[in-house]
Amino acid sequence: MAKVKIKSTVAEQKKLAEGIYSMWLQAEEIAVQAKPGQFISVYSNDKSRVLPRPISICEIDREQGKLRIVYRVVGKGTEEFSKASSGDTFEILGPLGNGFPLEEAKGKRVLMVGGGIGVPPMLQTAKEAEAEAVIVSGYRNNDLFLKEELENAGSLYIATEDGSVGTKGNVLDAIRENGIQADVMFACGPTPMLRALKQYAEEKNMPCWISMEEKMACGIGACLACVCQSKNVDAHSHVHNKRICKDGPVFLSTEVEL
Repeated sequence: MAKVKIKSTVAEQKKLAEGIYSMWLQAEEIAVQAKPGQFISVYSNDKSRVLPRPISICEIDREQGKLRIVYRVVGKGTEEFSKASSGDTFEILGPLGNGFPLEEAKGKRVLMVGGGIGVPPMLQTAKEAEAEAVIVSGYRNNDLFLKEELENAGSLYIATEDGSVGTKGNVLDAIRENGIQADVMFACGPTPMLRALKQYAEEKNMPCWISMEEKMACGIGACLACVCQSKNVDAHSHVHNKRICKDGPVFLSTEVEL
């Protein structure tokens, strides 16, 4: 799989919730290769912001050569992206990282857990998995972005921090409250959530793959700005770490320390 850097045109953008935006990008060369769980790096048009912003792929339309990203505005770069409209262009690099191992899900009952901005990559993962998808999504409140799309992709359970919808609490609370059972788990979200899910999967003797959210710099594994602790020695750095952008962002949970 060859990553490419292209000038991509915005096909559509809309606001989904407070601070959450959905953008479709025309990106034929990347869409044809992309897999669920991978990400792209989006470059600012302001040359004073040198580093790109890594954003996970939410949906892939290979027929029309488009990618969908759903992102949260957290700084000047993503604020710039949120102001774009159809016809605007951005340089993007991708597809980057690895994806979820769909072959491990085939024919099984798969628990797909997303928390916050870790929710979007679960949509394409659920759509492509030849499996029974049980999706658990965690939100802060009743701004349930992607709810309808996720409901169409699998059985959806919701947790909200304020208790406004579904289970009051976190995704693990929702899993326990609803007595959800599965053969395999895929998860994406903040580190505390992944740490809890890793422990839960070990208790249940369930294989678990986690996609780690991390601030990145180069996005291609050269700068070592996004390393995590690992069981094995990394061939590049010769220490016990892995580069999230290059070796991940998806890891078997038992391979990494959280």
